[in-house]
Amino acid sequence: MPHPPRQHARAQRPPTAPGLVILALAIGAFAIGTTEFATMSLLPYFAQDLGIDAPTAGHVISAYALGVVVGAPLLTVLAARMARRTLLIGLMGLFALFNALCAFAPNYESLLVLRFLSGLPHGAYFGIGSLVAVSLVPHSRRNQAVGRMFLGLTVATIIGVPFANWLGHALTWRWGFGLVALSGLLTMILVARLAPYSPPEPGASPLRELGALKHLQVWLTLAVGAIGFGGLFAVYTYLADILLEVTQVSPSVVPLVLGIFGIGLTAGNILIPWLADKALLPTAAGLLLWSAAMTALFPLAAGQLWSISLVVFLIGFGGALGTVLQTRLMDVARHAQGLAAALNHSAFNFANALGPLLGGMAIAGGYGWTSPGWVGTGLALGGFAILMVSMAIDRYRAGRWPSAAAAR
Repeated sequence: MPHPPRQHARAQRPPTAPGLVILALAIGAFAIGTTEFATMSLLPYFAQDLGIDAPTAGHVISAYALGVVVGAPLLTVLAARMARRTLLIGLMGLFALFNALCAFAPNYESLLVLRFLSGLPHGAYFGIGSLVAVSLVPHSRRNQAVGRMFLGLTVATIIGVPFANWLGHALTWRWGFGLVALSGLLTMILVARLAPYSPPEPGASPLRELGALKHLQVWLTLAVGAIGFGGLFAVYTYLADILLEVTQVSPSVVPLVLGIFGIGLTAGNILIPWLADKALLPTAAGLLLWSAAMTALFPLAAGQLWSISLVVFLIGFGGALGTVLQTRLMDVARHAQGLAAALNHSAFNFANALGPLLGGMAIAGGYGWTSPGWVGTGLALGGFAILMVSMAIDRYRAGRWPSAAAAR
């Protein structure tokens, strides 16, 4: 008697609650957030151990950012025909491997190369992970799904970064990278166990993903993030120095204020996505104006610990812009959402380079330690201006081609 066709194991697995899948994705975001921000705090330790000065060690941080910028579009396009779950496991496997190798780097040159390689999966993981998170919830809750995944990154600034820094101080900086590698390995296991399998979309190809670059609104949205988000980084990069030189706190207080920034970032990613699900573009515009106002207050608040702590919390709150722009990119990219979503992180790493560069130029130009606050205001307003252009184009197209606008 012939046996009935055997069902594939994938079809037999009962569906996992969306919250657990998003939690698995958030653990990967936690690992990425920890390695991105903790490397800055571990810089004095690996600089001394490898026999290099601080400016040279700073190139290790830049190498990671360059890896994000290069890897986000490259890996997303090359893997366009892969199933998303398989791709996420592979990306996190590369991430865990290269961070583990960083822990054994024998010299500066090898660490520089390994940090570049560690950054390659960053943007693609967030981009594809966001698409998976959105696919699990109703359309009306997509920003909240992306925001919950991004909570892993924001929680890393509160828990992961201080713990990695403690490991670097108590043991060696190499344990900080070991912690990240273990978090990446845990993510691989959880994603493989919990994330639903879905075959590649019909017609998926590298060429179709590259089609995202044909849309003007994709470029404008990326520009909003690359310019507007630079204001936050302009302030955050020099926050420790400002606390020591202007606020004149003891070094032991600095991590506490950095933690307050992380709490603000986390609070923003809890509340703001709920607002964005109701009005996406007005929420983005409001966040940019919020950031402009808070960074303008920063120089006035820097003299007192209580006031600078409050303003730092409020600046961190505006960091939810990343979640909002992630969803906007998925909207305007049409059938090339993977590349657009990944490029969001290339844009933010550009902002991570632009903000500190301009803030440092202001300090070096004699405008004072608090001048990055004014730089941040200018960048946030620049992002707001670009967003206004993008919204005006939307309104024009909606009036000229109502059916096309409705399809988007």
